[in-house]
Amino acid sequence: MAFLAARAAAPASWREELPDAVRPYFETAPLAALALGISSGFPYAMIGATLTSRLAQEGIDKSTITAFTLAILVYNLKWIWAWVVDGVRIPLLGRLGQRVSWLIVSAVLVAAAVINLALTPPDPSNIMPIITAAILVGVAGATYDIVIDGFRIEILEPRQLGVGSGMSQYGWRIGSASAGALALVIAARAGWEAAYIACALFVLPAVIAGLVVGEPPRHRAPAERKGIGQVAKSIWGPFQQFFTREGALIVLLFILVHKLGDTLSQLTVRLLFDDLGFSNDEIAFYDVGLGFFALMIGIFVGGILYVRIGMKRSVLISLVLMAISNLSFAGLAAIGHSNVVMAASMCFENFASGIGGVVLVAYFSALTDLRYTAAQYALISAAASIVGRFITGTSAGSLIEAMGYVNFYLLTGLVAVPGIVIFWWMMRTGLVDRSIGDAGTAGEGDARADAEPDAPEPPVIRNPA
Repeated sequence: MAFLAARAAAPASWREELPDAVRPYFETAPLAALALGISSGFPYAMIGATLTSRLAQEGIDKSTITAFTLAILVYNLKWIWAWVVDGVRIPLLGRLGQRVSWLIVSAVLVAAAVINLALTPPDPSNIMPIITAAILVGVAGATYDIVIDGFRIEILEPRQLGVGSGMSQYGWRIGSASAGALALVIAARAGWEAAYIACALFVLPAVIAGLVVGEPPRHRAPAERKGIGQVAKSIWGPFQQFFTREGALIVLLFILVHKLGDTLSQLTVRLLFDDLGFSNDEIAFYDVGLGFFALMIGIFVGGILYVRIGMKRSVLISLVLMAISNLSFAGLAAIGHSNVVMAASMCFENFASGIGGVVLVAYFSALTDLRYTAAQYALISAAASIVGRFITGTSAGSLIEAMGYVNFYLLTGLVAVPGIVIFWWMMRTGLVDRSIGDAGTAGEGDARADAEPDAPEPPVIRNPA
């Protein structure tokens, strides 16, 4: 973080000496997005694989451990309370700005929730206390995500959305992997309580970045209003603004279906590996190892594509690549146990996912209105994942049993086609451009301009209780 502060204060000339391809990644806002991503990724790790390891080592049975998926499900429900981050001004700290003050408060909540989880012992005879503690981490982590997403979108200029989304994903992966690894190392030496308490420090990168960068220049401060009616407007306002846009239902349909094929594929790939007889070492090397590096390269390439060829074409290319990557698993299933084909499939799939993750996150970020950045992005990101997880989680296994792996993965490629066709149609009709919110078009000066007289604004609720 000292590096971030030093670079932010240094003259711009040092960036001009960098190669053109990497220069955008070293601008202040994308560097801040990297720090934001680090803090965003670690709470998820604390209630994901890390908690699973802790519970297993404490002797909790597998059927009980599955109950902890409720804590992760909270992330898909964050849109329900996201309006609070846009509409409630925090006393005293609010002087630092709406986004910065919420960044500090939500970081404290995450740290407190993680420490509470650390101090809650897993008891096989009474598992509810630690389930509750895990859900609290999920709620706090999801709230931190809401704030971080709003802050990230508003500090990035429209031209930086692609690179900034890539840096945020780099940070998320770094934060998640680092927190998980640190927890395992410390737990082996000092116990799980110390491990979780140490990992609570991962809230700091985002807070430091927020204090260094300051309140986002594109943030639109909400108008101060009081009364039940105005509170209701703050809740409904983000939805109303989005769904009154031209083609809003088509855009929503694209958000809902664009990742169904990819989700079906990712959900079942470990089952495929197991049935093809791949060892844990082979999976660790080709999937986790090579796949991770391919993902990192894909994220970098996605940022470059977004800058060089624009949002629309880069999104369309990413959709096609992700559909084709699903077909590579059909090839693996047909050939059988082959390390070469597995390596090629995992590298291509992760490369395509890296590109898609960057350009699609950038597009979804551009859809938001700067008056409702946090609430609308929470709604969009939830819609992009919750439907796919529900449908695939209830149907993938039975589909594999009914049609076999080869036909199943051919189906996942086919399921990806509607998303490609919808977005292509949106491009041809100009709907992509017309659906973009001012987060994807407005610069600092535009963002500070007064809102349309007839446009609803989120109120500031000074005393929400």
